[in-house]
Amino acid sequence: MAELNKGQTAETITSPNQTPKITEKDVKNSWLLYYLVAEMGISYERLQALGFTVSLLPILRKLYKTKNDLKDAIKRHLVFYNTEAVFVSLINGIVISMEEQKAHGEDVTSEAITGVKTGLMGPLAGIGDSIDWATLKPIIFALAATLSASGNPIGAFVLLLLPIVQVIVGRTLAGIGYKAGRESITEMLASGRIQQLITGAKTMGLFMMGALSSTYIAVKTPIKINFGSGNTTFVLQKVFDSIAPGLLSLAVVMFIYWWLNKRSQNLSIVVLLIVAIALLGAFTGFLAPLS
Repeated sequence: MAELNKGQTAETITSPNQTPKITEKDVKNSWLLYYLVAEMGISYERLQALGFTVSLLPILRKLYKTKNDLKDAIKRHLVFYNTEAVFVSLINGIVISMEEQKAHGEDVTSEAITGVKTGLMGPLAGIGDSIDWATLKPIIFALAATLSASGNPIGAFVLLLLPIVQVIVGRTLAGIGYKAGRESITEMLASGRIQQLITGAKTMGLFMMGALSSTYIAVKTPIKINFGSGNTTFVLQKVFDSIAPGLLSLAVVMFIYWWLNKRSQNLSIVVLLIVAIALLGAFTGFLAPLS
C-alpha cells in the first residue's frame, strides 16, 4: 500500500466523493476523439449522438464513480445530436465544464446540459460549415488540384492541410469552451439565469427542428376531380394550400409527434408505419411520389 501523507487516511484516498479534476488536455483529447468518431455509428434516430457520447466516456468515467451516476450521464448524451465537428468543439468544452460542475454537486440539471447542446448545435454548425467546409476546404483543394495538375507532387500533401487546420482549431476552441463554460456556469448559478438559458436553448431548438421539418418533409396529394366539361377541375392540393401551405406535411409531423408522445417511443415502429402509409397512399392515389 502506498505511504500515506500526514493527516491522510486510506478512507480519504479511496473516497468516492473526491471527484478528480478535469484538465485542459482531457478536454482537448475528448474533442479529438469526437472528431475521429463523430460520423461512426450514425443513424437517423440519433445521428452523431453515439460518437459524441463515446468521446465523453473518458471524462464521464473520471467524474462519476457510481454506476448509476455514470449510466445517467451516458443516457442524457445519447439523445439526438447533429452538428459540424470542428467549430462546434466549443460545445464539447462547455458540456464537459457543466458535467464537471454537476459532478461536484452544483445545481446543474440534465435539462440544462441537453438544452445547451440543442440550442448551440445549429448556430455554431452554421458558422463551422461556412468557414470550414464552404471556404477553407475549397481553397485548399483548389490549391492541391492546381499543383497536382502541373505535376507537382506537393499537391498530394497539400490536402493534409485541411485536417491539420481542423485539429488545431478544434482543440483550441474546445479549451476555450471549457474555460468559458466553467466561468459562465458559475456566474449563471449565482445570478439565477440558468432557467433563462434552458428556456432560450429549448426555444432555439424548437425553431431549428421546425425548420428542418419544413425543409425535409414534403407531402402532397395528386387527387383531382372533374365535374364535367366546362367546369374547373377540383384540385384537392390547392384547397390544402389555400388553408396553409404545407398543411399535409405539418399533419405528418404532428402525427409523428403525437405517436411518440402518447403511443410509443420505438422509432422503428414509426418508420415502418410511415412506409406503410406512404405505400398505401401511392397505391390508392391519395399521395403523390415526390419528384
